[in-house]
Amino acid sequence: MKVLETGLDGVIIIEPRVHGDDRGFFQETWKSSSYRCHGLPDSFSQANVSRSARGVLRGLHYQYQQPQGKLVSVFEGRIFDVAVDVRWGSPSFGQWAGVELSAENHRQLYIPEGFAHGFIVLSNSALFHYHCTTEYAPQFDAAIAWNDPDINVQWPLEPVSVSAKDRDAPRLRDVVPECLPGGGK
Repeated sequence: MKVLETGLDGVIIIEPRVHGDDRGFFQETWKSSSYRCHGLPDSFSQANVSRSARGVLRGLHYQYQQPQGKLVSVFEGRIFDVAVDVRWGSPSFGQWAGVELSAENHRQLYIPEGFAHGFIVLSNSALFHYHCTTEYAPQFDAAIAWNDPDINVQWPLEPVSVSAKDRDAPRLRDVVPECLPGGGK
């Protein structure tokens, strides 16, 4: 597998080896020893799948206690995936990285603990899969505004559907430190 830096410490693009022929393809989506040798987690606590239509935007979500690292990929369709550093006191606080993930490019994105995560669907629909390093803890679930002008994510298209939670999420500068990863210490 090939590992590419994004410019944000710990946010990694992974290009797995894909073995294809006229029958289709084979790809390892995760192998403990391969990921561990690149400094990535070698175990996960939860895996999730979502399907969304074109223009659906989900995010930017994070957990401020029990933060989740995520290994994300797309099994069908295309998305633009974004990670935002929301770790209180981090030198890259408020900075973002984005990458297109698709069934065709087979890329994965690893988003470390302490980052907010979101994506927008670019194809007619997308089947999105992600492994999490910790289990979902609804009592620590939080979001920041997907369109926060201070962060200025360059989304490749205007969303057609955003949940009420995401639409009403605060700007990062309005979140108290206690509700950010590392801010309650």
